[in-house]
Amino acid sequence: MPRFQQDQLGEFLRTRRDHLLPRDVGLTVGPRRRTPGLRRDEVAMLANMSSDYYERIEQGRGPQPSPAMLGAIARALRLDLTERDHIYTLGGHPVPEPNVALGYADPGLMTVLDALAPRVPALIADDLHNVVGQNPLNIALLGQLVGEPGFRSNFVWHWFLDPVYAELYAPNDREQLSRTYAAELRGASARRPDDADAAGLIDELRSNSADFERAWALNEVTTSVTTRKVLQHPLVGLLDCHCDIVVSPPSGQRLVLFRGTPGTDTSERLAMLQVLGTQELAAGA
Repeated sequence: MPRFQQDQLGEFLRTRRDHLLPRDVGLTVGPRRRTPGLRRDEVAMLANMSSDYYERIEQGRGPQPSPAMLGAIARALRLDLTERDHIYTLGGHPVPEPNVALGYADPGLMTVLDALAPRVPALIADDLHNVVGQNPLNIALLGQLVGEPGFRSNFVWHWFLDPVYAELYAPNDREQLSRTYAAELRGASARRPDDADAAGLIDELRSNSADFERAWALNEVTTSVTTRKVLQHPLVGLLDCHCDIVVSPPSGQRLVLFRGTPGTDTSERLAMLQVLGTQELAAGA
């Protein structure tokens, strides 16, 4: 087990924070801002932790952060995999194995996700379809997935078990898409045979979804590069989307972009959702 190197961890996090600009993480700032990099409270907000807790870690006077906390900090600071592994070592924890769910978004994909906002709905998911990044338009399209408890942050769980998604997605090619999701999960679970999260997700789906059990019994394996989905959105109506998938080799995570199918009015409807969906999110907040 690595030794917890408290001072070195705090110093490394401070330098990463100083070199990260607000626009790098999708934050807007006023003209009178004096801090060149991110502020501690901004990192804490992005990592979903208290400002006091993060400040104590950075100043080398806090408790040993858990692996989950280090993962949240790595996500907030957009660390690459080498930098992420370094803070795990300084934090006194083993470096995550390559084929496990990281719990946070690949920094490179997150940069692209931020750049796509607000016009293109996009999300980032790992190979188990755990959603670890969404831009605001994707939240308006699919609802909040990132940070939801248990399996509720997993897209495939919603696809097979959430009645809201059954109404949102039109029945077009549902059988084929269900086969695709089951086949992708089979490949992912084989790459991580000792992963309790993968086993738990598959057990949950097999126990509660006859559709998934039928697809799972086909014993297929595949990897998607693009899919076509038709959604009946409650605010803007019918959306005919192509979903393009970009995979990051270092992390294995994929960026999924929703774009209007050529020849349809989906692009115009997505532009409408950009306005209406943002209003809905603001009202809900």
